[in-house]
Order: sequence, then structure tokens, then C-alpha cells
Amino acid sequence: MNMEFGLFQQQQMKLVMTKELRQAITILQYSVQDLREHLQEVQLENPLIDLVDERDEDPEAVARYEAEVATTREFTKSADDEQDEESSFIDRISGDKKDLQETLLNQIRFLSLSNRDREIVEYIALMIDENGYLTQSVEQLSKEMNEHNDKVHANLAIVKSLEPAGVGASSLSECLLLQLQRLETRDELAEMIVARHLEDLANKKYERIAKALSVRVIDIQTVADFLQTLNPRPGAMFDSELPTYIVPDVTVQKIGESYKVALNEQHVPKIQLNGNYEHLLKKESGDTAKYLNNRYEQYRWLLQSIQQRQQTLLAVSKAIVERQQSFFDEGADALKPMTLKDIADEVDVHESTVSRATTKKYMQTPLGLYELKYFFTSTVGKDSGNATSSEKVKASIKRLVDEEKKAKPLSDQKIADLLKEEGVYVSRRTVAKYREAMHIPSSSQRKRFS
Repeated sequence: MNMEFGLFQQQQMKLVMTKELRQAITILQYSVQDLREHLQEVQLENPLIDLVDERDEDPEAVARYEAEVATTREFTKSADDEQDEESSFIDRISGDKKDLQETLLNQIRFLSLSNRDREIVEYIALMIDENGYLTQSVEQLSKEMNEHNDKVHANLAIVKSLEPAGVGASSLSECLLLQLQRLETRDELAEMIVARHLEDLANKKYERIAKALSVRVIDIQTVADFLQTLNPRPGAMFDSELPTYIVPDVTVQKIGESYKVALNEQHVPKIQLNGNYEHLLKKESGDTAKYLNNRYEQYRWLLQSIQQRQQTLLAVSKAIVERQQSFFDEGADALKPMTLKDIADEVDVHESTVSRATTKKYMQTPLGLYELKYFFTSTVGKDSGNATSSEKVKASIKRLVDEEKKAKPLSDQKIADLLKEEGVYVSRRTVAKYREAMHIPSSSQRKRFS
């Protein structure tokens, strides 16, 4: 069997994503905690899969696992995969929980919009409910804002392009379509089912859908399984509290003048083939043998998907550390502007692959625990002809406020002037926005009388 991920052709559909490719995409998005839970669920469904926990594994289990790796695809190995010493990878995360509207407004602040468009986009964002849906129609919004329908519709499209994917939709069907449309490979069958047959899909009328679209019933089932990985309530994630503990996916250690990047593999159980598999296959025949073969293929694809996830995550993490080495040497002030495209070009993958590889993933560094998304920052000014990151500007603002005389605190304009002297060109309004985003009071509120 060809073990390469890819697409298969159908007469009715130009491109249909394979079940295996969907699995690879889903596994790439998992954090180390999510992946561990997923593997435990799969083990319950597939009797041929055994999980080996690195914390209590035996030599024979390791040997079997390495043998299986060799029979599928060569996995990148380097000295980076080895740990010099055992350390605790569980760190406490603290901080204020952001709600959905605040998250949307923070993204809008970095968009290049006219004043009027910004007002419209912000108004729409504030109208989105706790589940991430917009319950008002374009006509209602236009009337409330005394604006033309076309202008409101165009700005609504901007809101729908924000994170989390699916936000701003007016229905479940549109919410799922917005998420499908962001896939690296468009899945036309899934989009058609969501757009035209979602009710039948919910009622599991797979045969009716298959007949209407001239595809196999198994194709409908595959799409149904994949749609389960999408989020029908993109705003709901902001209702729950942040987890008390985070298990890092990647660790960074400083060795001499360089940094070693390694995956936190000790928290991901290794999968291996049940030792009785060959015996059962030789013994059984007919439907039982067919069942076992299907489960074996599931095991093989799962093993390969995990290898691909690990390889991609490691490559992306190394590229981030290499590009942001000044940050690890000097701290937040030295964080450079960096986009998903920068890393995608470096690793030679699509931007959406980098996005999935860095979503809900954390990196343990000598400076603390950081979400991988933290290292991607926007450009807000010029520093001697070079772009300056928003995080660097925020760090500079905080530094100036910390160093100011409390009896005579710096105004936003004065901070902008001081930043200009340092080669960072930002407006007073930008200083005010960043200051407010960091919950730093105004100069009048910061003033202290001796």
C-alpha cells in the first residue's frame, strides 16, 4: 500500500482529501496533552495498538517501537532529541483570562483600516455572542450604524477572517464552512455537504447524501468524522478557565553560545504493535482477518501521522529559535518581527501548516514558558531602517514607565518621543493602545505625590 499522504481523484469532485490526510492534519494540531488523550482513546478502539509510557517502558518495547519506525518512514534524528538531564516540564500558568471581544479587538488594532471601517469592524466584533456567532443581519447592522449594506458586508468579511476560525458566522453551516475554507487543501466534498446536506448529516442519513452527490457512503462517513474535529462554537473556548498546568511540547536549553531544541517526548506514549498480531493474522481468516488488516493499516497510518507531527513541530521550533535567538539572549526587547510565512519559507511548508504546528503548543525556555504563537509579532515601526516588533515596542514602553519618576510620570507623547530617540517610530495613539493593552494606567493615574 502506498503510505504517502495525498489526494485521490474522483469524477464528481476535483479533489477530495483522504482520510489519512485528515488524520495527519488533526494530529498536527494536537498539543502534547491532547495527543496523549487521543492515543489513549485510539487504543481502546484498536486492539492491535499498545501504548508504551516512556516513564515505565521496558527495553523490548523500545526495540519493537524502533523497528516499526524503520519500516514506515525514516524519522529525523539528531543529538537534539536527547535530554542531558531530567527536568520537570509542568509549569504553572497565571494571568487574566481574555474574553472573545477583547481577543477580536486586539487583532483589529493591527489592521490597516480607515477610521470609519475600523468603527464598523469594532462594532460588529462587539455584537458577536459568547458562542462566536453574529445574530444580527447585515440589514439590521446597517440600520444601527446608518451605513450602506455593501460597506457593512465588506467589513463583516474582515471580522470573519479573524481568529478563532468560524467567528462572525450567522449559522452553524457558515461557521463550519469558514473553518473548512482555511484548510491548506480545500475539501470540496466536505464543503458541499456542510452547505447543502448538514441536516441529513446530523441525522446520519449518509446513504441519502451519497446518492445525491454520487459518491460512496464511506466518503460521507469520512467527512462526518473529520467535521467532528471542527469547532461548532468558536467563542466557547473563552468561557472556560485557562488550564492550571501546561505541559510544554518543546524545550530549549542553552549550551555554550547556542541553543538546543528538543521535543518533550516523555509525555507522549509511543505506539507499538500488539505482540500477538502476527499470531492472530496467521490463525484467523475471512471477516476476522479483514478486520485485523484494517486495524493494522489504522495503526500504520497513526504511527506515520505522529512521526510527521513530531518532525514538523521540531523543524518549526528550531526555525523559530534560530530566527529569534536575540530574544533568548537579551529578552523581550530583542524580539524580532516574524510572520508565519517567514517560518513556512524557512521550513518549506505551507503557512497553514506552521499555524497548526504552533497552535496550543508551548515552549519551555531558560526565560520561562511561552506559547509558540508568542514569537509571531507584527511590524509597527522602523528601527534604523529595520522593522520593529510590537512586542519589542510594548517591552520598551513598560521599561520607560518602570523607570519614570513617579511624581512626574511620562505622558504618551513623551514616551513616543523617547522611543523615537531610540530609533523606534510610533505615534502617540499607538503608545496609548499598547499601554492600555498592558493594563498600564494613564500618566495622571500613575502620578504619586511624595
